[in-house]
Amino acid sequence: MALVENVTKRKLKANELALGFGVHHLRTSATATLAAAADHDWLFIDMEHGAFSVHEATQLCLAALPTGVTPIVRCCADALDEGTRALDNGALGVVVPHVDTAERAKQLVKAFRYPPIGTRSWGGPPAAYGFQPPGNDEAQAALNDAVLVVAMIESPEAVHNANAIAAVEGIDALLIGTSDLTAEMGISGQIGHPRVVEAYEAVAAACRANGKALGMGGVYDKENASRYIKLGARFVLSGSDHNYLLAGARARSETLRQVL
Repeated sequence: MALVENVTKRKLKANELALGFGVHHLRTSATATLAAAADHDWLFIDMEHGAFSVHEATQLCLAALPTGVTPIVRCCADALDEGTRALDNGALGVVVPHVDTAERAKQLVKAFRYPPIGTRSWGGPPAAYGFQPPGNDEAQAALNDAVLVVAMIESPEAVHNANAIAAVEGIDALLIGTSDLTAEMGISGQIGHPRVVEAYEAVAAACRANGKALGMGGVYDKENASRYIKLGARFVLSGSDHNYLLAGARARSETLRQVL
């Protein structure tokens, strides 16, 4: 069976916008289908802040594979093993928070790439091949190319080291976690602050210089999202299930209450 295409990675290589549907609360197998119907490209299955077990996260990944929506899991910073298990069971990408140095970025590559790039262990027939892969060598090389490995930039130290992080072979994208970055800057929540703009400019330049994608998270208003997309952000977390539910429900309730 052919390897499921990582549509998000293809779009990023073509400098196209790839929109992420954040998943904190949904557990239904329809999640990816809903994301596709809403014109999203990838699921952001959040094991850092969501209450997912590895089993629940991988069930969402398995359900997403036939839809064309890329299943991507964010593991906790010190739980790279959960990222590797997600990759073995359907994920086509892993996001790791709080990557402050190139040395840390190299640890991600080591964990999530097969040899000779990394030291990821072969866990048997992977879900991304429908459990029917070719020979190990061919499958591992293809998966190394297909899987998306994303380092989150969430501190001034990470911004300072962005060029070195982006230069690490095997890292595909640098995703700015804008909320945590502003908190560490002492300007929590001020996502349009000039210092945040400068950070985006610096990380964007590092990505361009090293052929990596720039990611944006934590920015949901039109003005600032537009600004950072124009600076080069293409791997964009555009919202999460609870935000979407609340926005739609509020709009509907307001409409109906205004009838009387």
